Amino acid sequence: MIAWPDDLVSDIARRRCVLFLGAGISRNSVTPTGRSPKTWIEFLNYAITKLSPTPRYLKKLLKDGDLLTVCELVKMNLGRDVFNSIVIEEYLSPGYKPAEIHDTIFKLDSRIVATPNFDKIYETHANHKAGGSIRIKHQYDTDVVEAIRRSDRLVLKVHGTIDSPNNMVFTRAEYAEARSRYQTFYSVFNALVLSNTFLFLGCGITDPDIRLLLEDSFFRHTNARPHIFVLPSKALHDDVAKVVEATMNVKILTYNAVDLHVQLKASLDTLVERVELERLALQSNTNW
Repeated sequence: MIAWPDDLVSDIARRRCVLFLGAGISRNSVTPTGRSPKTWIEFLNYAITKLSPTPRYLKKLLKDGDLLTVCELVKMNLGRDVFNSIVIEEYLSPGYKPAEIHDTIFKLDSRIVATPNFDKIYETHANHKAGGSIRIKHQYDTDVVEAIRRSDRLVLKVHGTIDSPNNMVFTRAEYAEARSRYQTFYSVFNALVLSNTFLFLGCGITDPDIRLLLEDSFFRHTNARPHIFVLPSKALHDDVAKVVEATMNVKILTYNAVDLHVQLKASLDTLVERVELERLALQSNTNW
């Protein structure tokens, strides 16, 4: 089980924590036939098979972990329309149902949830539970600052949504363009990193946006409290984990990933209980 730090419990209770949900959270969702959304690597492996003949160099790039370049080349060779169709068929058309872990995350009642996921699994579930009161904002929206300044509950779609495939951030060129074209959004996001604790769930430590975000923040503000990154216990070698913590200003918390990551769900249930108790204490002592 994950030993959640007291500071994190306090930050979530006071709604000074941004939950950042990666593809690992969406993986818990299934269709009635048992199908789950593909991870980024799985999707690219599948997309490569749509090229005929399959270029061997793409397989090597994928094996080397250069996912952005692979995606760039796959999209270039397939063409935008075919590529978008494959993305829609994978992340929208199946109609994935939310999993229990989505409900647990919703119960943390964080004011801001951010996600690079293209699917709509979490925000659809959250808006259903909240009576449609949660605002959804994307990297291309011009009123993100206004939304954050208010007290509304928000889901920030950092890389866009499957509803607008032409505006999704998926390839190397799209990453570079987004950083330039949507500077306001990313400057706001950087401000959130400085003023809130981020809890990363279901994310990979190699995600280029996450690395850029955290490394830039760390070297600009070396004395800031660390963010929390949750990973399976065997995801990183101990020495690599130490380097990541030292250069990205994160505290890595691990769990045993056996039995379909059941320990993560149980640990989050415990976190919900602790947060609810902390909020009851805040109500009684008014020490907001």
